[in-house]
Amino acid sequence: MKIFKNLTVQVITAIILGIIVGAIWPEFGAGLKILADLFIKLIKMLIAPIIFLTVVIGIGSMGDMKKVGKIGGKALIYFEIVSTIALAIGIAVALIIHAGSGLDTSHAGESDISQYTTAAAESEHGIGAFISSIIPDNFIGALANGELLPTLFAAVLFGLAAASLGEKSKPVIQLFEQVSEIFFKIVGMVMKFSPIGAFGAMAYTIGNFGLESLGNLGLLMASVYLTMAIFIIVILGSIAKFYGFNIFKFIAYIKDEIFLVIGTSSSESALPSMMRKLERFGCSKQVVGLVVPTGYSFNLDGTAIYLSMAALFIAQAYGVDLTWIQVITLLGILMITSKGAAGVTGSGFITLAATLAAFPMIPVEGIALLIGVDRFMSEARAVTNLIGNGVATVVVSKSEKEFDESVNEKVMAAHSN
Repeated sequence: MKIFKNLTVQVITAIILGIIVGAIWPEFGAGLKILADLFIKLIKMLIAPIIFLTVVIGIGSMGDMKKVGKIGGKALIYFEIVSTIALAIGIAVALIIHAGSGLDTSHAGESDISQYTTAAAESEHGIGAFISSIIPDNFIGALANGELLPTLFAAVLFGLAAASLGEKSKPVIQLFEQVSEIFFKIVGMVMKFSPIGAFGAMAYTIGNFGLESLGNLGLLMASVYLTMAIFIIVILGSIAKFYGFNIFKFIAYIKDEIFLVIGTSSSESALPSMMRKLERFGCSKQVVGLVVPTGYSFNLDGTAIYLSMAALFIAQAYGVDLTWIQVITLLGILMITSKGAAGVTGSGFITLAATLAAFPMIPVEGIALLIGVDRFMSEARAVTNLIGNGVATVVVSKSEKEFDESVNEKVMAAHSN
């Protein structure tokens, strides 16, 4: 049937089949994690070179150093404001709903959380350590290791140098554009396997944690999903309306990427195709190349909401009553630690451990309470991160007059048919 040739339908079908397999044959389903791991590895091997090439092309082809600085500065200001709003909304909802109150914490100490606390200890989260982690040990090493922030830093330097050379650098930029096309072609080939990755990830989740885990700590999960929905519809929706586009139509336009993220619980899996989608939406290649990769490190709206709500959930579970000064202090700490989330494997959980270590009145062993349901919430925060970065790119494009309305009208007309 023709409908099953559609990637969205394939991914949705794969997710449903994964749930069924995980529920009926849990051991077999848990073993299918290898399918998800292999798909994400295929995507991750492409991310560093794609980010390097697109950032260099974006900055190098501008030629105007002031414009590069203006776009980058505007993007960072936008990221900081919106992610702070996300943190504040997460804290506000957590304080209203009190999902952690009355929870039995007696078994929390029985769970092994050393992998998270050790990783958090090894990953320094201070401002100085964060800035230091951005600079790679060597230029090629950042690309070879697939490290997002160091790759971005190296690409910005390369792009700025190319822009300052003007005409002399054009052959290099043109070569990079051709190489970029090859990498995006590889992405297209890899994406054909996305339903298999989504199937494996969902079968593992249900097989490993069980269907009953969907009901465990359900109020927290419902609170997180509700908060992220409010953030997307109200905050991002208002920003989108102010800049002349509809958030619901935009979400419908990137539905393939959203379902891929839901299947894999990783916003990185959709990064390459998301960049192409935004260019087709009307955003200039230069803005997409600069804003999207930067947003994956500095504009983690979903992660910000999760961290704030999870920290307060643990505090409530242990009966820790925080004063308003302590809540504001927690917000300040999260503003710093959440920025380092992209550079840490298993970022949400490990960054939460680092946050609680810096806020000692909340027991760090409380993160064990979230192990069973973290996987399900990771999908919500990954989708929120994806949509937030997409909106940010459109906003910066429109504000810098780097948005082609005629291209947008054509693609949206074709998309609505």
